Amino acid sequence: MAIIQVMMSLPAVFARDVQSDSLPSNSKESAPIKGWYEKLRLRGYAQLRYNGLFETNPNLLCDQCDKSWGGDGGGFFFRRIRLVFFGQVHERVYVYIQPDFASGGGNFAQIRDAYFDVALDAEQEFRLRIGQSKVPFGFENMQSSQNRLPLDRHDGMNSAVPNEREAGVFFYYAPQEIRKRFSYLVSSGLKGSGDYGMFGFGIYNGQGPNAQDRDKNVHVVSRFTYPLLLPSGQIFEASFQGYSGSYIVQRTTPSDQDQNEFREYRYGPTFVLYPQPFGFQLEYNWGRGPEYHPETNDVVDAPLSGGYAMLNYQWKAGNKLFIPFTRYHFYKGGKKFEMDATRHRVKELELGVEWQFNPNFELVTMYTISDRTFENSTNPTNRQKGSLLRLQAQVNF
Repeated sequence: MAIIQVMMSLPAVFARDVQSDSLPSNSKESAPIKGWYEKLRLRGYAQLRYNGLFETNPNLLCDQCDKSWGGDGGGFFFRRIRLVFFGQVHERVYVYIQPDFASGGGNFAQIRDAYFDVALDAEQEFRLRIGQSKVPFGFENMQSSQNRLPLDRHDGMNSAVPNEREAGVFFYYAPQEIRKRFSYLVSSGLKGSGDYGMFGFGIYNGQGPNAQDRDKNVHVVSRFTYPLLLPSGQIFEASFQGYSGSYIVQRTTPSDQDQNEFREYRYGPTFVLYPQPFGFQLEYNWGRGPEYHPETNDVVDAPLSGGYAMLNYQWKAGNKLFIPFTRYHFYKGGKKFEMDATRHRVKELELGVEWQFNPNFELVTMYTISDRTFENSTNPTNRQKGSLLRLQAQVNF
């Protein structure tokens, strides 16, 4: 009888064991800690261009703008192939590395950005950016080429920093509310310039990216900007920026008597009304720097000035977005990073449309009417006028 009672009780025991195994454990297990490499993400974009349509003057060039524009060559040309590795690898450390696989049209890799942000407070309102990154001078200079409407940056302020980037240390401050607004201006498709702080200050080499400094001096830059949210919902941003330093010019036939190092400085304002749906941009700068003088066949210290005005409009048709735009830009001054600090006189009008068919593909058509003078010791008399239709297909991923 005892054996029978024991056997009858076994199913109940096993049933209680099954039931208890199906319940969540009361013991607390700590979540696995992710390695820094698991916090990195990848994105990128590629741009393919064709500049050979309706070209009226093959001698009209802009080497800084696009090496496939003008000349004897042409055809299809990868302007950019960018991959971006980024991530918050620590609560106070953010990493950003961006190589370009279409540098100079040679389709070889070159570092564009390689920096890390170190937050100085828990809210990350105060940051140090250390490494090679964009110099906070000019809205269009800092705006990503992935977002910019015209195919190239304007000569007036892009001549300040070659490839917009330099190695150095930059301090940025912006309250959390303003940092969220900067992020929204990019993620919403309003063509923002990114988060470079409400206030920025930095020191950098001054000879250009991916290059060793050639003197013991540093450049100093500072910028203040504020994106004001208007009662209508539109956002208006006003900025003022400036920098100073010294630059060593490369000459065609250098001699011991030549002056190669020149002091330079620039300053100027920016005004941006983000397109909701109508928008405009206005930037200008003044300063001094090296410039080739054709009458003396020498490089001299000279004044410079230049900027642009742009109108644009966002027109939505279902899931597609069309943004017609027009820009006029002007520059009078030298380009320090070109041979003999080439003398430039630029007047250019652009009429274009950006066609966004979906988030991953867009097409830009832009007609350019240009009057460019670019002179140095190898070509001391060189003024070119002309027009052409330019096309760019862009894939975002």
